[in-house]
Amino acid sequence: MTYLPKPKFRHPSLPANALGFTRRDYEGAVSTLCAGCGHDSISAAIIQACFELSLPPHRIAKLSGIGCSSKTPTYFLGASHGFNSVHGRMPSVLTGANLANRDLVYLGVSGDGDSASIGLGQFAHAIRRGVNMLYIVENNGVYGLTKGQFSATSDRGSKSKKGVVNSDEPIDLIGMALQLGATYVARSFSGDKAQLVPLIKAGLLHGGAAFIDCISPCVAFNNHEGSTRSFDYVRAHNEAVNRLDVIPARGEITTQYAPGESVDVRQHDGSVIRLKKVAADYDTSDRVAALTYLQRRQEAGEIVTGLLYLDEEPVDLHAALKTVEKPLNALSDAELCPGAGEIAKINASLR
Repeated sequence: MTYLPKPKFRHPSLPANALGFTRRDYEGAVSTLCAGCGHDSISAAIIQACFELSLPPHRIAKLSGIGCSSKTPTYFLGASHGFNSVHGRMPSVLTGANLANRDLVYLGVSGDGDSASIGLGQFAHAIRRGVNMLYIVENNGVYGLTKGQFSATSDRGSKSKKGVVNSDEPIDLIGMALQLGATYVARSFSGDKAQLVPLIKAGLLHGGAAFIDCISPCVAFNNHEGSTRSFDYVRAHNEAVNRLDVIPARGEITTQYAPGESVDVRQHDGSVIRLKKVAADYDTSDRVAALTYLQRRQEAGEIVTGLLYLDEEPVDLHAALKTVEKPLNALSDAELCPGAGEIAKINASLR
């Protein structure tokens, strides 16, 4: 099937954001995925998040690997930079682009096969290095392009469409992200746009390694009774630990709240995540407690969604490497080659 262009016509009264763009300006080509695929809902949430944040499309770089999930950047942000890498290699390509041009907003889209199998090492190193990006895994628990085999994230005991029971333990990308040092960790469900959109907005604004594991049912191979990635199963076992809203920095904001009604979490750039707690004992600032909580709820058969961990003072790869503020791709020859004397000083300092 070919990629179909969308009509250029649009209603003149469509609402516009602060830049004068409408939501249509953040869309891409018509999706060729199966009707009802959860991935299309994630694409719609990304479009809505970027529209509401008034992000200039030319400042966004979207990268992906191989798989149904990695096809989706074609379907959103058609006016943004894009790169479709080989299977499992999106994180290293994104890391190189980020080091060359730190002025772009980086969005990496992957799948459970792309990130938890062939790309597991790439995922781990990008997270532990603190690359400033939003990394979204569209997690459906199967290889949708190759007829529905179990992926590495499939729950033990879950059944395939043909009735085969998975006997392998799953790889928990959320737990790995927490252990590897991600400074923004969340899980959501493609069928919960009210939760997913603010999580994406906050992740795009975050100044470090932000990771969202989004359960996204495969309607062709993993949306049946016995699957733990089906729409019905996730809705029945979803435990949302918080309700979220994002307030981008637009100068001083003053308001009053009753004690215990909400918690405001300020990020490094001045933007605020307003967290209304549902689980009274859940603390998004405690990495160890988050891991324990996730394990306990998993043992109880529940899928925890929402903002699971946030470091308010993230350190990204540029800060760790002490790179210059000016993007490396904008440096002149004189700045890149300071001369033999400076090179000799650097070499001497390394002896």
